[in-house]
Amino acid sequence: MTAARVREVTEAAFTWVSAERHRFVLGDGTLDDPQVVNTTWKPLGELAQVCSTTLARTAPTDPLHALATDLLEYAWKQTGQGDLLVRQQRREPFATYPLEVYAAFASAGLRHDGFAALAAQVAGTRGRRLVEQWPVRRLGVLLAERHCGRRPDGEVAEVLRRTWLGGLPEPWTFERLSGYTLTHVVYHLTDWGRGGPGLPPDLAGYLELWLPAWLDTCLDAGMWDLSCELLAVAASLPSTSGPAGQEDAWTALAAARHPTGAVPEEAGGAAAPDDVPDFLGHYHSTLMAAFAGVLALGRLDGDTTRVPQGRQGAPA
Repeated sequence: MTAARVREVTEAAFTWVSAERHRFVLGDGTLDDPQVVNTTWKPLGELAQVCSTTLARTAPTDPLHALATDLLEYAWKQTGQGDLLVRQQRREPFATYPLEVYAAFASAGLRHDGFAALAAQVAGTRGRRLVEQWPVRRLGVLLAERHCGRRPDGEVAEVLRRTWLGGLPEPWTFERLSGYTLTHVVYHLTDWGRGGPGLPPDLAGYLELWLPAWLDTCLDAGMWDLSCELLAVAASLPSTSGPAGQEDAWTALAAARHPTGAVPEEAGGAAAPDDVPDFLGHYHSTLMAAFAGVLALGRLDGDTTRVPQGRQGAPA
């Protein structure tokens, strides 16, 4: 029953995102106003990440594969096939979001040689290395640089241990911010479910032990966005019982959806059944429901070969 429930939520999420694709268009002021990054480049990059993972984790015959292909092509067109990313990086040389957005496309084979060369040049400067960032953000940037030919493996290991998850903190210190940081550590180390260096064994074991309790806490609080992110983490762990033991979580998520398939970020922000869900309050959690669903379906289908695991040379 879990596989049917997961596919139901995942397909509905993709259907809503497809219907709202026009909301991911980069506006006229995108290149001129850095203040609109979170409502322009950020949603587009997240759409690209989810679609790229879907292409990597589904068979070409799967309807989800076709939906993701269509959406990814649409998103790539919004960047001018990468030309706008080059212009944006030149305007803001030490901004990291153009690189992070580009990495999502490059991981699916959509590359722009000019951007890759520019990003690699910027990555090698002292100015980029000295940009002050949260460790989890720094980790994501370092791993994104691999898509431009740079492999900063030594620094990855050091930065990882400065993140909340990398320090193996007391489990009762988990809260909203630490929840989002731990999920993104996992996403970065697994290249959003596509590979990557994988999780060191101690981090994987720690998550195996404590993730179920944290997920239950977020579900009880109606924190649907973070719950979806934690479900994606659960499907990324090498030896977890995973989705097969999460029927209640997926049932709760299905019940929280709007009839259109949109998932609200929080229980209190859900649109009434007769209302149109507001985009900014639903798009991220809906994308994360789709992301978690794609990873979970792979596990339920027995696709353990694509679960990124820590290996020799992985951060420790």
